[in-house]
Amino acid sequence: MYFSEIFERPNIMLDNKTLTYLKDLKKNNHKEWFDLNRDRYEEELDKVRTFAEDVLQNMRAFDEIETKSGRKSLQRIYRDVRFSKNKTPYKTHWGGGFKRATKLKRGGFYYHIEPGNSFIGGGFWGPSSKDLLHLRKQMASDPESIRKILNSNAFKNSFGELRGEQVKTAPKGFSKEDPAIDLLRFKQFLVKKDFTDAQVKTPGFSKEVAQGFREMLPFFNLMSDLLTHDLNGTPIPEEHLP
Repeated sequence: MYFSEIFERPNIMLDNKTLTYLKDLKKNNHKEWFDLNRDRYEEELDKVRTFAEDVLQNMRAFDEIETKSGRKSLQRIYRDVRFSKNKTPYKTHWGGGFKRATKLKRGGFYYHIEPGNSFIGGGFWGPSSKDLLHLRKQMASDPESIRKILNSNAFKNSFGELRGEQVKTAPKGFSKEDPAIDLLRFKQFLVKKDFTDAQVKTPGFSKEVAQGFREMLPFFNLMSDLLTHDLNGTPIPEEHLP
Protein backbone atom coordinates (compact mmCIF):
# COMPACT_ATOMS: atom_id res chain seq x y z
CA MET A 1 0.00 0.00 0.00
CA TYR A 2 1.31 3.46 -0.91
CA PHE A 3 1.65 6.09 1.83
CA SER A 4 -0.93 8.32 0.12
CA GLU A 5 -3.50 5.52 0.08
CA ILE A 6 -3.56 5.39 3.88
CA PHE A 7 -4.88 8.95 4.01
CA GLU A 8 -7.30 8.43 1.14
CA ARG A 9 -9.13 5.54 2.78
CA PRO A 10 -12.77 6.42 3.50
CA ASN A 11 -13.79 7.27 7.05
CA ILE A 12 -15.52 4.12 8.28
CA MET A 13 -18.27 4.89 10.80
CA LEU A 14 -21.46 3.38 12.12
CA ASP A 15 -24.40 4.27 9.89
CA ASN A 16 -27.88 3.29 8.75
CA LYS A 17 -26.59 0.01 7.35
CA THR A 18 -25.13 -0.92 10.74
CA LEU A 19 -28.44 -0.47 12.53
CA THR A 20 -30.50 -1.94 9.67
CA TYR A 21 -28.39 -5.10 9.76
CA LEU A 22 -29.17 -5.54 13.45
CA LYS A 23 -32.90 -4.96 12.84
CA ASP A 24 -32.91 -7.56 10.07
CA LEU A 25 -30.97 -10.01 12.22
CA LYS A 26 -33.53 -9.62 15.00
CA LYS A 27 -36.31 -10.53 12.54
CA ASN A 28 -34.36 -13.46 11.09
CA ASN A 29 -32.40 -14.85 14.02
CA HIS A 30 -31.41 -18.21 12.59
CA LYS A 31 -28.35 -19.74 10.98
CA GLU A 32 -29.70 -19.95 7.42
CA TRP A 33 -30.33 -16.19 7.20
CA PHE A 34 -27.06 -15.39 8.97
CA ASP A 35 -25.05 -17.49 6.52
CA LEU A 36 -26.82 -15.99 3.50
CA ASN A 37 -25.99 -12.51 4.81
CA ARG A 38 -22.46 -13.19 5.98
CA ASP A 39 -21.06 -10.50 3.70
CA ARG A 40 -23.23 -7.92 5.46
CA TYR A 41 -22.11 -9.26 8.82
CA GLU A 42 -18.43 -8.99 7.90
CA GLU A 43 -18.90 -5.45 6.57
CA GLU A 44 -20.61 -4.23 9.74
CA LEU A 45 -18.20 -6.13 11.97
CA ASP A 46 -15.33 -4.27 10.34
CA LYS A 47 -17.05 -0.95 11.04
CA VAL A 48 -17.63 -1.81 14.68
CA ARG A 49 -14.03 -2.93 15.12
CA THR A 50 -12.84 0.37 13.62
CA PHE A 51 -15.23 2.28 15.88
CA ALA A 52 -13.99 0.39 18.96
CA GLU A 53 -10.36 1.00 18.05
CA ASP A 54 -11.02 4.72 17.71
CA VAL A 55 -12.74 4.76 21.10
CA LEU A 56 -9.74 2.99 22.62
CA GLN A 57 -7.22 5.37 21.12
CA ASN A 58 -9.19 8.34 22.46
CA MET A 59 -9.36 6.71 25.91
CA ARG A 60 -5.61 6.23 26.06
CA ALA A 61 -5.29 10.02 26.31
CA PHE A 62 -6.88 10.02 29.78
CA ASP A 63 -6.63 6.52 31.26
CA GLU A 64 -4.53 3.36 31.31
CA ILE A 65 -6.40 0.58 29.52
CA GLU A 66 -5.34 -3.06 29.66
CA THR A 67 -7.45 -4.13 26.65
CA LYS A 68 -5.00 -4.34 23.78
CA SER A 69 -7.18 -3.32 20.85
CA GLY A 70 -10.68 -2.39 19.78
CA ARG A 71 -10.92 -5.79 18.14
CA LYS A 72 -10.12 -7.50 21.45
CA SER A 73 -12.77 -5.44 23.22
CA LEU A 74 -15.61 -6.69 21.03
CA GLN A 75 -17.82 -9.51 22.25
CA ARG A 76 -18.78 -12.37 19.94
CA ILE A 77 -22.16 -12.09 18.26
CA TYR A 78 -22.87 -15.75 18.98
CA ARG A 79 -25.05 -16.35 22.05
CA ASP A 80 -24.34 -19.02 24.65
CA VAL A 81 -27.70 -20.81 24.70
CA ARG A 82 -26.74 -23.76 26.89
CA PHE A 83 -28.55 -22.52 29.99
CA SER A 84 -31.03 -20.15 28.38
CA LYS A 85 -34.68 -20.66 27.47
CA ASN A 86 -34.10 -18.29 24.57
CA LYS A 87 -32.43 -20.45 21.92
CA THR A 88 -31.94 -17.79 19.24
CA PRO A 89 -28.29 -18.18 18.20
CA TYR A 90 -27.21 -14.55 17.69
CA LYS A 91 -27.12 -11.37 19.72
CA THR A 92 -28.98 -8.49 18.12
CA HIS A 93 -26.55 -5.84 19.29
CA TRP A 94 -22.84 -5.08 19.15
CA GLY A 95 -21.23 -4.95 22.55
CA GLY A 96 -17.80 -4.81 24.09
CA GLY A 97 -15.74 -3.58 26.99
CA PHE A 98 -12.44 -2.12 28.12
CA LYS A 99 -10.55 -3.01 31.29
CA ARG A 100 -8.48 -0.52 33.25
CA ALA A 101 -4.84 -1.40 33.82
CA THR A 102 -3.22 -2.46 37.13
CA LYS A 103 -4.83 -3.51 40.40
CA LEU A 104 -4.93 0.10 41.53
CA LYS A 105 -7.43 1.22 38.88
CA ARG A 106 -10.84 -0.39 39.19
CA GLY A 107 -14.01 -0.21 37.13
CA GLY A 108 -14.94 -1.55 33.71
CA PHE A 109 -16.22 0.26 30.61
CA TYR A 110 -18.93 -1.21 28.34
CA TYR A 111 -20.44 -0.06 25.01
CA HIS A 112 -23.68 -1.36 23.50
CA ILE A 113 -24.95 -0.62 19.98
CA GLU A 114 -28.56 -1.60 19.31
CA PRO A 115 -31.37 0.14 17.40
CA GLY A 116 -33.34 2.19 19.91
CA ASN A 117 -31.18 0.99 22.82
CA SER A 118 -27.59 2.18 22.43
CA PHE A 119 -25.70 3.14 25.56
CA ILE A 120 -22.43 3.08 27.41
CA GLY A 121 -22.14 1.73 30.91
CA GLY A 122 -19.53 1.20 33.51
CA GLY A 123 -18.78 0.37 37.09
CA PHE A 124 -18.63 -2.68 39.29
CA TRP A 125 -20.92 -5.42 37.99
CA GLY A 126 -20.03 -8.32 40.28
CA PRO A 127 -17.74 -7.28 43.14
CA SER A 128 -16.49 -10.17 45.25
CA SER A 129 -18.02 -10.57 48.70
CA LYS A 130 -14.75 -9.32 50.20
CA ASP A 131 -14.66 -6.19 48.02
CA LEU A 132 -18.37 -5.52 48.57
CA LEU A 133 -17.98 -5.69 52.36
CA HIS A 134 -14.95 -3.41 52.18
CA LEU A 135 -16.82 -0.86 50.06
CA ARG A 136 -19.76 -0.87 52.45
CA LYS A 137 -17.51 -0.31 55.45
CA GLN A 138 -15.79 2.56 53.65
CA MET A 139 -19.09 4.16 52.67
CA ALA A 140 -20.51 3.77 56.18
CA SER A 141 -17.39 5.45 57.53
CA ASP A 142 -17.41 8.31 55.01
CA PRO A 143 -20.57 8.52 52.90
CA GLU A 144 -20.00 12.15 51.95
CA SER A 145 -17.07 11.43 49.63
CA ILE A 146 -19.19 9.39 47.24
CA ARG A 147 -22.30 11.53 47.75
CA LYS A 148 -20.31 14.55 46.58
CA ILE A 149 -19.69 12.81 43.24
CA LEU A 150 -23.17 11.29 42.87
CA ASN A 151 -24.85 14.63 43.65
CA SER A 152 -22.61 16.69 41.37
CA ASN A 153 -24.16 18.34 38.32
CA ALA A 154 -21.53 16.66 36.13
CA PHE A 155 -22.56 13.18 37.29
CA LYS A 156 -26.30 13.86 37.17
CA ASN A 157 -26.13 15.42 33.71
CA SER A 158 -24.21 12.44 32.32
CA PHE A 159 -25.65 9.47 34.20
CA GLY A 160 -28.62 10.58 36.28
CA GLU A 161 -28.13 8.34 39.28
CA LEU A 162 -26.22 5.34 40.56
CA ARG A 163 -27.71 2.04 39.36
CA GLY A 164 -27.43 -1.62 40.26
CA GLU A 165 -29.08 -4.41 42.24
CA GLN A 166 -29.82 -3.69 45.89
CA VAL A 167 -30.83 -5.63 48.98
CA LYS A 168 -34.33 -4.80 50.22
CA THR A 169 -33.55 -3.81 53.80
CA ALA A 170 -29.99 -3.76 55.13
CA PRO A 171 -27.00 -5.95 54.32
CA LYS A 172 -25.80 -8.34 57.01
CA GLY A 173 -23.78 -6.55 59.67
CA PHE A 174 -25.26 -3.10 58.98
CA SER A 175 -28.21 -1.30 60.54
CA LYS A 176 -31.16 -0.17 58.47
CA GLU A 177 -30.92 3.04 60.49
CA ASP A 178 -27.41 3.76 59.20
CA PRO A 179 -27.32 7.27 57.64
CA ALA A 180 -25.63 5.73 54.58
CA ILE A 181 -28.13 2.87 54.19
CA ASP A 182 -29.17 4.11 50.72
CA LEU A 183 -25.58 3.46 49.59
CA LEU A 184 -25.04 0.30 51.63
CA ARG A 185 -27.97 -1.49 49.98
CA PHE A 186 -26.18 -1.61 46.62
CA LYS A 187 -24.73 -4.95 45.49
CA GLN A 188 -23.62 -3.45 42.18
CA PHE A 189 -22.39 0.07 41.44
CA LEU A 190 -23.22 1.00 37.86
CA VAL A 191 -23.64 4.05 35.66
CA LYS A 192 -25.27 4.34 32.24
CA LYS A 193 -25.52 6.94 29.48
CA ASP A 194 -27.97 6.53 26.58
CA PHE A 195 -27.55 7.53 22.94
CA THR A 196 -30.11 7.96 20.19
CA ASP A 197 -29.81 6.23 16.81
CA ALA A 198 -29.06 9.65 15.30
CA GLN A 199 -26.11 10.09 17.67
CA VAL A 200 -24.79 6.62 16.85
CA LYS A 201 -24.65 7.54 13.16
CA THR A 202 -22.68 10.79 13.59
CA PRO A 203 -19.02 10.81 12.47
CA GLY A 204 -17.86 11.88 15.94
CA PHE A 205 -19.69 9.15 17.85
CA SER A 206 -16.53 7.30 18.89
CA LYS A 207 -15.26 10.51 20.49
CA GLU A 208 -18.61 11.00 22.27
CA VAL A 209 -18.34 7.49 23.67
CA ALA A 210 -14.77 8.09 24.85
CA GLN A 211 -15.87 11.36 26.45
CA GLY A 212 -18.69 9.52 28.22
CA PHE A 213 -16.15 7.06 29.59
CA ARG A 214 -13.97 9.96 30.70
CA GLU A 215 -16.91 11.37 32.65
CA MET A 216 -16.99 8.13 34.67
CA LEU A 217 -13.46 8.64 36.00
CA PRO A 218 -14.23 10.68 39.16
CA PHE A 219 -16.57 7.88 40.28
CA PHE A 220 -14.15 5.13 39.22
CA ASN A 221 -11.17 6.79 40.86
CA LEU A 222 -12.96 7.27 44.18
CA MET A 223 -14.14 3.66 44.17
CA SER A 224 -10.58 2.58 43.33
CA ASP A 225 -9.27 4.55 46.29
CA LEU A 226 -11.84 2.94 48.60
CA LEU A 227 -10.88 -0.53 47.41
CA THR A 228 -7.13 0.02 47.66
CA HIS A 229 -7.01 1.75 51.08
CA ASP A 230 -7.97 0.51 54.52
CA LEU A 231 -10.45 2.28 56.79
CA ASN A 232 -7.65 4.48 58.14
CA GLY A 233 -6.74 5.66 54.66
CA THR A 234 -3.56 3.62 54.52
CA PRO A 235 -2.75 2.11 51.09
CA ILE A 236 -3.16 -1.66 50.96
CA PRO A 237 0.02 -3.29 49.56
CA GLU A 238 -0.56 -4.16 45.91
CA GLU A 239 0.42 -7.81 46.50
CA HIS A 240 -2.54 -8.07 48.92
CA LEU A 241 -5.05 -6.75 46.39
CA PRO A 242 -7.15 -9.26 44.41
